[in-house]
Amino acid sequence: MDNPQNKSNAPFVIKGDWAKLAEHLKMKFPKLTDVDLKFETGKEYDLIERLAGRLHKRKFEIMNFIKLEIDAIK
Repeated sequence: MDNPQNKSNAPFVIKGDWAKLAEHLKMKFPKLTDVDLKFETGKEYDLIERLAGRLHKRKFEIMNFIKLEIDAIK
């Protein structure tokens, strides 16, 4: 079962320019839509669940991928 928090039990928080990251994700995964990538502060887990379902990945994979992408586009 996927734990919605990382191993340190700290909540997953998306920091940085989400619009830029969302465009980057759309380029990497063309099947993602604006609805899939809709993000509201404090609702990171809703986004993670949507992306995990759409991309057929586990939640922790999506969280790790987002963390890596945020670092890459800084």
